[in-house]
Amino acid sequence: MRNLKCLLLAILAAFTFVSPDKAAAHFNLNQNVRIHHVVHSDDGLDVYLRLPMPYLVAELVGPEGPDGLPMPAPYTYNQIEDGVLMHYVDQSAVRSDPSGLARIAIKAFSLTVHGQEQDANLVAIRLHPLGQEPGFASLDEARAALAAGDIFSTTEETYVGAFMVDLHLHFATGQVQEYGVSYNSNPGLEGQEDTANLILDYNGQDVRTFRATGLMHDPVNISGSVTAAASTFFVEGIRHILEGPDHVLFVLCMIIGALNLHSLLARVTGFTLGHTVTLILGFFGFAPSGAWFIPTVELAIALSIIYAAVMAVRPPERGHGDLRAFAITSGIGLLHGFGFSFMLHQILRVDAPNVWHSLLAFNVGVEFGQLMIVLLVWPLVLFLRRQPGRIWASSRAAVAACACLIAMVWVVERAEYFL
Repeated sequence: MRNLKCLLLAILAAFTFVSPDKAAAHFNLNQNVRIHHVVHSDDGLDVYLRLPMPYLVAELVGPEGPDGLPMPAPYTYNQIEDGVLMHYVDQSAVRSDPSGLARIAIKAFSLTVHGQEQDANLVAIRLHPLGQEPGFASLDEARAALAAGDIFSTTEETYVGAFMVDLHLHFATGQVQEYGVSYNSNPGLEGQEDTANLILDYNGQDVRTFRATGLMHDPVNISGSVTAAASTFFVEGIRHILEGPDHVLFVLCMIIGALNLHSLLARVTGFTLGHTVTLILGFFGFAPSGAWFIPTVELAIALSIIYAAVMAVRPPERGHGDLRAFAITSGIGLLHGFGFSFMLHQILRVDAPNVWHSLLAFNVGVEFGQLMIVLLVWPLVLFLRRQPGRIWASSRAAVAACACLIAMVWVVERAEYFL
């Protein structure tokens, strides 16, 4: 039976030791969001694109020179600060040849029709310091951001990672209904696997919103299908819960603490209702806006895992146990729902087209991801319970103890914000 314990702990490890943190050290990367507005016209497609500058130049750093420093990437220069190599935007180089920087972006970006890559023509390029960039959530904002004006909105010396690049590209494809969008670059940035890509397709009166994570080496196929657009948010919902160790740990503790299927359904239903409510409320701004709120919720989520782990090994519930479990998991679900909404805010604006389709698909994806965990773990729980001796009790205690220890580490890390 020792192998069974090892199997259970291996499942726990697979779920929990996926780091949720987004490192951003190389090139001082401060943002990892790319937004695409694609507009259909009679003669082709216009793409309004915003992305952080490191995605264009990080992989173009040259070999080490005589001074021991790597050759700077095009349109950048290097500088040592407190013993750390930093990368700055060479504004004079960009001003003298903005189309050169645009060519780097065009080479990295790919738009295909029927599998054939299409040629891009540069219409406009603008660079904005992070924090001073104009809005880009709607098509009108994107057009305004790329309207006539200076290519830079600042003359101050600025890190590469603190610049956003806006591009207006035109593809003379003629009228098309379906196309693919992808990138072929690999900038080698820490956290690039978590890149949030939002693609908004404008075809007449129809607007579809698509979502993808990562570098998009595999094309995202864009069409007028509402289902196809919603499915990208469905996948993101699944991904978020399966790659969110805190959410997975809480669900795992819920499962091992349930006495039977009825008890499990009461817990899962309560958690679902709770986090659905606050996911929606938090996304639409019905939550405190102070800087303290997000750290407080993250700390409370870690504490909720400790509570769930302790409850999982307590004596069996009696009387109105299922009702009590439903109430408790509903309350804790409210906390986790805010956690989901924080992530969703990074990839979808409240005023985005078809926001309810996207929001619903994301939430359904979260539920499906939760169901995947239940379907994986619950049969194993039932199997262990049928074994002789104290196998189930000791296995449950081991899992709860691991979950509790991991959550305690998170509590200490997240409490540092308040110190």
